[in-house]
Amino acid sequence: MELKPGMSALVTGGASGIGKALCIAFAQKGLFVTVVDFSEEYGREVASLVQKENKKFHGDLGVPSAIFIKCDVSNSDDLVAAFEKHVHTYGGLDICINCAGIANKTLVYDDISDGIRTWRHAINVNFVAVIDGTRIASQIMRSLKKPGVIINIGSAAGLYPMYADPIYSGTKGGVVLFTRSLAPLKRHGVRVNVLCPEFVQTNMAEQINRKIVDATGGFLKMEEIIEGAFELIKDESKAGACLWITKRKGMEYWPTPEEQRKYLLNYTKSKGTVTNNVFPSIQTPEFFEKIVVHTLSHNFRNATRLDRVRLRLPIEPQNVLVKIIYAGVNASDVNYSSGRYFSGSAKETAARLPFDAGFEAVGIVASVGDAVRHIKVGSPVALMTFGSYAEFTMVPAKHLLPVPRPDPEVVAMLTSGLTASISLEKAGQMASGQTVLVTAAAGGTGQFAVQLAKLAGNKVIATCGGESKAALLASLGVDRVINYQHEKIKDVLKKEFPRGIDVIYESVGGDMFDLCLNALAVHGRLVVIGMISQYQGEVGWKPKNYTGLCEKILAKSQTVAGFFLVQYAHLWQEHLDKLFQLYASGKLKVSLDPKKFMGVASAVDAVEYLHSGKSVGKVVVCIDPAYSQTLAKL
Repeated sequence: MELKPGMSALVTGGASGIGKALCIAFAQKGLFVTVVDFSEEYGREVASLVQKENKKFHGDLGVPSAIFIKCDVSNSDDLVAAFEKHVHTYGGLDICINCAGIANKTLVYDDISDGIRTWRHAINVNFVAVIDGTRIASQIMRSLKKPGVIINIGSAAGLYPMYADPIYSGTKGGVVLFTRSLAPLKRHGVRVNVLCPEFVQTNMAEQINRKIVDATGGFLKMEEIIEGAFELIKDESKAGACLWITKRKGMEYWPTPEEQRKYLLNYTKSKGTVTNNVFPSIQTPEFFEKIVVHTLSHNFRNATRLDRVRLRLPIEPQNVLVKIIYAGVNASDVNYSSGRYFSGSAKETAARLPFDAGFEAVGIVASVGDAVRHIKVGSPVALMTFGSYAEFTMVPAKHLLPVPRPDPEVVAMLTSGLTASISLEKAGQMASGQTVLVTAAAGGTGQFAVQLAKLAGNKVIATCGGESKAALLASLGVDRVINYQHEKIKDVLKKEFPRGIDVIYESVGGDMFDLCLNALAVHGRLVVIGMISQYQGEVGWKPKNYTGLCEKILAKSQTVAGFFLVQYAHLWQEHLDKLFQLYASGKLKVSLDPKKFMGVASAVDAVEYLHSGKSVGKVVVCIDPAYSQTLAKL
């Protein structure tokens, strides 16, 4: 959800601390805000600050851009009335923040009172009121049939024990699991997430023993909390998500994928694990469409055609029929259509015609052979076998890679992500504290290479052509972006990195390869994963001579290493799991090119678009738009 002026938010506990900060942050985006709190003095002050910020966006509205409502959130009638007043004033509810919370000064096991004003009251404010606020907000959002986001403010004390206040820890733990259990509300357009910061400098946190705070790295900045809340609001994929923020690790989604494996019934660690049918059933068709190569040519459009073919039944015992949802587009599609990846003579390669095109996809298992036991119908899978530019494909079960979901981001992790992950580890022998250069870095594989290099603790340089590509790379944390449309790569490397580059991830070829070789440091490693600039000449892929190559690498003890993903198939599942874990934990971003390609026939346009040099991120074809919309609701 993008925050826009004119949207509205209701914030409980909005008079101080995190609630106050969020109220003002919303105002700075032009949102109307209802401040709900028991403190009238501080609540009205915050409402006044919100109105002041809102003047930058709104003139005379006839209604105040912020209102304060005095409310004891543990009183259900008062809370309902506060929501009703908000909707009456602003006509709807886009965002609800349940932030009200109190600490317990007396340890519950030392409390000799009836608890009405102590621990029972803390439970009512910290947990029961959050349930009530979430219930009311979600009902309003659903009744108005308008998407909405609810953020419940939890605490790191809800993820691990807080011995100084068991009641606070217990209630926040309840908030975490309550929120995570509401993920299915996304089907109704309502996303509920929980934010769990460690210590933030608020009045409540000031009561904590400072030694404990210092042991965790000190107080978090309020800006970090705002950033986390905004991420949970804006990221449409987050529903039932728990974002943990600490000084030590920054932002991290909890539980980790490793923890999830212990209880998720539909998670698959390996091909030996049975998966559950968690996706809608698929009707096996009599006919389906696919892209086939009928003429050997590097011109993908001339080489291929769209065929409508009959599905061959019965399925062979060891095979699986997969319904393709998303297929990935790769620069090497044109090498495949020209027959470059087949061994043998030109005559022997031509004898293979016609053959199916496309070699990576994600989808749903539609049917299985009699001998297949480890994969069930309805299981989400990835495949890296030829024939993915098709509505359906038949694959030996042993070649399928179990995945959590058949999403386009997972497609990006296949050829593009696995090439980066495995090649940097095996061919590049990348360590920490190095200088790493990635060419064509804003493409499908480059985006993974720069992030993996940063996660390993390296200084990363990235080349690209265009402002949008440079902006993407900057957002991924690249230390030095070189936009060759504005500056010469050679000059930048010579001036700013005179000692040379330790690891280079190269996919362009031609003159770029020469430039990279000359920029390589002593003991440096140049990993060649492709040469896209040489794929689309008049006669296709034409090998080049590199005179003096041996002399150059000998003089500086350098290594030039080729990498071809097919030869590392035994590592695919391990590295795919690793990439998905990083993605699920928020440490890895997956950028998809915004241009949409819908239906099998669009694969030809998608290949040409990739080679135009205009793409930013991974280019993906949505094979079945209707079914992908069904999956998005799950």
